[in-house]
Amino acid sequence: MGTLELLLDLHLRNDRQGPGGDEETRRAIELARLDPALPIEAADIGCGTGASALVLARALNARVTALDAAEPFVARLRERAAGAGLADRIEARVGQMESPPFRERSLDLIWSEGAIYNMGFGAGLRAWRPFLRAGGVLAVTELSWTTAQRPPEVEAHWTSEYPGIRTVAENLGTLEREGYHPLACFVLPENCWEQNYYAPLRAGFAAFLDRHAGDLDAAAIVAAEQAEMALRARHGAWYGYAFYIASRGADSEG
Repeated sequence: MGTLELLLDLHLRNDRQGPGGDEETRRAIELARLDPALPIEAADIGCGTGASALVLARALNARVTALDAAEPFVARLRERAAGAGLADRIEARVGQMESPPFRERSLDLIWSEGAIYNMGFGAGLRAWRPFLRAGGVLAVTELSWTTAQRPPEVEAHWTSEYPGIRTVAENLGTLEREGYHPLACFVLPENCWEQNYYAPLRAGFAAFLDRHAGDLDAAAIVAAEQAEMALRARHGAWYGYAFYIASRGADSEG
């Protein structure tokens, strides 16, 4: 089994594939100034197993198209949506986030928690903007530095793992350069990391290693996750996931 398949197997059984929380998703919905009674077309790009899509479908009068490149995640979301009675509100589809299957100016809302890094923050903003209607809203979370300077250990780790990491202020500037009007921004609290993401992930390590007994790649994946958790415990004050909420601005040609 390859590394990608191993990672999918490790994360498939969890509600979230990255830091986040239902309460924070609902807070972002409020900050986006979305009318819960108004029918809207929404997309959840890089949806994973669907934590955000489920909240969006419950909180808004939205038809949510949830997109992920990983078929096992999409299948799990379909099961979760059916179990929650939301199958008629959520269409889960396999697709690439770089080329989502939407018509230009067809969406009122684009959502993406913990996934835009796969493209790069600026590249994702640029690629997705054409799909938003005028005044449409984009809400994404992105790993961000929360201070201008960091301890060498944490800086070396994240600039190696994610060279595109920038400060919150730099990302807000990127939003404006890419044709968005920032509406709100907040950093996810620590429970979004430890309680909602790391604890369920950690609880699955033993069963994952049992399923892949003797697989050195599986053991390396767990070791890397444990090292990231330890780094977070030492240096979590210096970085985090920030929620960026913005509306599509007018085109430059007016």
